[in-house]
Amino acid sequence: MNVSQDLSIVELVANASLVVKLVLTLLTLVSIMSWYYIFRKWFELRDARGKTDQFEREFWSGGSLETLYQSAVNDRHHTGGLERIFEAGYREFTKLRGQRSLDPATIVDGVRRGMRATYQREVDDLEAHLAFLATVGSVSPYVGLFGTVWGIMHSFRGLSSMVSATLQAVAPGIAEALVATAIGLFAAIPAVVAYNRYAHDADRLAVRFESFIEEFSNILQRQLK
Repeated sequence: MNVSQDLSIVELVANASLVVKLVLTLLTLVSIMSWYYIFRKWFELRDARGKTDQFEREFWSGGSLETLYQSAVNDRHHTGGLERIFEAGYREFTKLRGQRSLDPATIVDGVRRGMRATYQREVDDLEAHLAFLATVGSVSPYVGLFGTVWGIMHSFRGLSSMVSATLQAVAPGIAEALVATAIGLFAAIPAVVAYNRYAHDADRLAVRFESFIEEFSNILQRQLK
């Protein structure tokens, strides 16, 4: 077997030590899970942005709040995060407005608390699995480096039994060890890029939710005067 055959990826993985194979298997599984969450979050955030844009257009078109509320209640399984925040706020508003003993400030404060609770759940959903991507991005290179160090140690231990060490004898062992670092970077780089992008998108949606809470609270406060 010549050097080029020894340095093929398949041969390197097949001839790697047990520890390096375990590291490669772990990194491969983590990379597959990472790509699953990357695509899943892309669809989720795209859907959340679209539904937020649609509800903002409907809300600011000047229609009846009661009509919007009934639409949100009747189509609850297909509403977006902003619409669910509106639904929670308006439901609390109608409940508290029927209590004559409450002053307008208390009613608006109760409405804001109801929307805040729903807001927190929606933000938690937007940020779900982002911690996994961050962990993959930060840990995978070190796991790959561990496999590389172990592989190099294993390679040098094998050289101790040889009379003379040549490049042909050393190269396969060093190359198989470096594969672990390459796989670690392959798993980490997309995860880091996706995390930064999705965290930014989630933050922008959270800001839009917070702005709506304040604007809707002001609208309800004016109605109570």
